[in-house]
This record gives sequence, structure tokens and C-alpha cells, in this order.
Amino acid sequence: MTVTPPVTPRVVDLDSAAPNRRRGGDLRAMLTPAAVGATSGFMGLALIEAGDRIAEHYHPYSEEFVFVVCGALEVDLDGVTRELHPDQGLMIPAFVRHRFRNVGDTQARMVFHCGPLAPRPELGHVDTEETEGPGQVRGAGLSRGPAGAGGAHDRGGAR
Repeated sequence: MTVTPPVTPRVVDLDSAAPNRRRGGDLRAMLTPAAVGATSGFMGLALIEAGDRIAEHYHPYSEEFVFVVCGALEVDLDGVTRELHPDQGLMIPAFVRHRFRNVGDTQARMVFHCGPLAPRPELGHVDTEETEGPGQVRGAGLSRGPAGAGGAHDRGGAR
């Protein structure tokens, strides 16, 4: 029987997590397999400026848990819009398309956690629309499928 040595606890500063703005917002994957040796999922912080959004996507292997720290957000869940306020959490089941929008006038901060991990990072995140810049979305309905759609919302790469 092979015994795997335990992972050493590690503190990660927000500033050490690379910003990723590819899907809108500023997504920082902080506690990831690559950064801390996580094996069951990964956690990070989304910084979303007023008027910005995180483009619609879904996770075929993971549930996503979010917690709003500050700001006023709306989330579209399979086309149904809901408000999210500070001190509220939300669990998004696998395969549910979701998009976040900052509808307030200040930066919103939202903690996210996805688990379990996809078998490979590029399989964990499927984009259904693309972003051109803050608050600008093109290609609504686009589905690149699991191949090549990975990112930090998977195993710790750039989201």
C-alpha cells in the first residue's frame, strides 16, 4: 500500500494570485492544486468593477459555491436572474449556465470554490459567450465545448 504524504498548509496572499480578465472581472484563483496541492477543488476571489461582468459559462464536473463579500451582483442561472447581496452564498450545480454582473456603483468581491476537480483542467470550464472587454460580451450562445475551454476555474490555471 502506498501512502501519500500530507500536504503542508499554506497561506496565499491575493496579490500573489495572477489576475485573469479573459472572461470579464478580475478572477484570482488562489488555493489551487498548482499553488497549494489541493486535491478536491479550488478557491479564489472575483473582483468585479461596477458595470463589469463575468461571461456565461458552466462546469460539467463541478459544483460552484460563491459568497458575496461586498457589492451588488446579479447572477443569471440558466437564464433566470437573481440578486446577490453581501453575506449571501449560492451553490450552483454542475451544468447550470451562469453569468455574474456587478449592478452597483462600487467594486464587488465574491469568493468562489469549485469542486470536485475535472479530470483535466481544460475540461472543467465551458464558455457559452465571450468577452471583448469590461462589460462587453459577444457571441452569446457560443459553445466551445469542454476541449480548450479550461481556466482557473478548473485546476488553478488562468481563468
